[in-house]
Amino acid sequence: MEQVLKKKTGLMRLLEIAGEKKGLLICSGILSMLSAVFMLVPYVSVYYILAELLRHAADLSSVDGPLMIRWGWIALWGLIAGLIAMYLGGMASHIAAFRILYGLRVRLTEHIGRLPLGYLTQTSIGAVKKTLEQNVEKIEKFVAHQIPDMCNALATVVVMFAALFYLNFWMALVCLAAIVLGFGIQASMWVGEDAKKWVKLYYDALEEINASAVQYVRGMPAVKVFGQTVHSFRRFYDDMVRYRDFSVGYSDSFQNGFAFFKTILASLLSFILPVGVLLLSRDPAGTAFALVLLFFIVLGPGTAAPLYKFLYLASSLRDISEGVERIDAIFAEPPVPEPEHPKTPETYSVEFDRVSFSYDAPGTSTRTEALSAISFTAEQGTVTALVGPSGSGKTTIANLIPRFWDVGEGAVRIGGVDVRDMQTEDLMDTVSFVFQDTFLFFDTLYENIRVGKPGASREEVYAAARAAQCHDFIERLPQGYDTLIGEGGVYLSGGEEQRVAVARAILKGAPILVLDEATAFADPENEYKMQMALRELVKEKTVIVIAHRLSSIREADQILVLEEGRIVERGVHADLLKEGGVYRRMWDAYTDAAGWVIEKGGVA
Repeated sequence: MEQVLKKKTGLMRLLEIAGEKKGLLICSGILSMLSAVFMLVPYVSVYYILAELLRHAADLSSVDGPLMIRWGWIALWGLIAGLIAMYLGGMASHIAAFRILYGLRVRLTEHIGRLPLGYLTQTSIGAVKKTLEQNVEKIEKFVAHQIPDMCNALATVVVMFAALFYLNFWMALVCLAAIVLGFGIQASMWVGEDAKKWVKLYYDALEEINASAVQYVRGMPAVKVFGQTVHSFRRFYDDMVRYRDFSVGYSDSFQNGFAFFKTILASLLSFILPVGVLLLSRDPAGTAFALVLLFFIVLGPGTAAPLYKFLYLASSLRDISEGVERIDAIFAEPPVPEPEHPKTPETYSVEFDRVSFSYDAPGTSTRTEALSAISFTAEQGTVTALVGPSGSGKTTIANLIPRFWDVGEGAVRIGGVDVRDMQTEDLMDTVSFVFQDTFLFFDTLYENIRVGKPGASREEVYAAARAAQCHDFIERLPQGYDTLIGEGGVYLSGGEEQRVAVARAILKGAPILVLDEATAFADPENEYKMQMALRELVKEKTVIVIAHRLSSIREADQILVLEEGRIVERGVHADLLKEGGVYRRMWDAYTDAAGWVIEKGGVA
């Protein structure tokens, strides 16, 4: 019978993740336990000093002074050894934690980078950001602090109760019973399906407010333009109120149990003293038992301190378990599959062979075709333009070429090779994108351009910038190519950003180029420069253009007109105008809009 292995969850899964640095964590745990033992040496010293004093209570001049001094030095060295072991254990756990944090974040980001774009379009950025930052950060804190604390507390409690039971069974039993009672009441609120459900709801609320906050900040221009406030941005406001109400209710549900738990741990003497007094009353002259009772009075309440660490450990474990589940949920997302036997194209024509694609999962009731039976060939060295109304499938076609998604039916081929049979790195080297919405990193202009070819020399970057018609405006900036972009630096206009994106593509030099209306943000003065830059970029390349300005694609080798995910017309500009179909209507609307002006008193 095939054995089904159950996937680890919670603490066991965390330890599995942390097992990458098992040696450091074992070292940290051992040092933390040694620290706990050394830290108890002063209590042992106090016990023997008190025993010496009580034995000579009638004549203190006969006390063995050197013995007491010796125990004093033992206490001091025990304290020093405990502090050194604690420091070394903390260093080992922190080194392990930061290495785990680094490795986990790298693996997560690499995995997200291999996922289809559909994952990011169906998942809020706030949720992904929270997993990468807060959930991973909590794992680091747990490994760095709470694993050594747990080892320290466990060793402390075991040694202390071993000593207490050795000295007097009944008082130690009463002390232990009180502690078990307090933990039992508190633990009843931590475990079970209800507690797990509460934690999940808490994290869901936290992710929702993260996602709403990101959307609110991004929508700030619209909020300000329309004179709105956070109260009118309903989703963000409602998520904040929901999170507040949930957090308050969640905290209130623990109020009584936690208060009872704290009261019991703070009142251990109330349990120890009655038993101690009862036992002492049976032998009032028993000096030895008086010493034991005195030691219980000093050490008994001290057992509460390490036990509080277990309380915080249990609280953290709930967060960690939920956080680990969300991290594993990302790892569980299947990446775009890599071919077992990758192929490399010899030529760079792009062919769509009866391609159908849907953004929804096949078989679902909401499934709608974004593309249906699309077939065309963009020959190497030619320009193919995609035109059509919004939602017709132009961007979807462009995104299928670099395999941002996999097709549902049919095939996309480059030089006769299915893109699914190409390694991702080779495919990315083969295709360049210039998006309508350009993204620049918070870095220097030089590094933003060099993204196109990380190993490029400074001269190559300058040459690409000149070809993209952006060298002149970069030279006029405060630090030239070393000027920072974005927060803490300068902001570029839309046209300038697009020319930087073109410089990236020129530097990359990929044989296939996809342009998503690269002149969209160019003003009339700069449009000529953009056209010059694009003319340099498209030389000897297979070019796919998503066009909104129809005037920019009149010279295209073929124009594909899309409507509702289908190619309804194809040809060159002049022939499509003669057909009098969809393209002709779009052209007439475009030329009419070009003559649109605003006059005082109305529109002409």
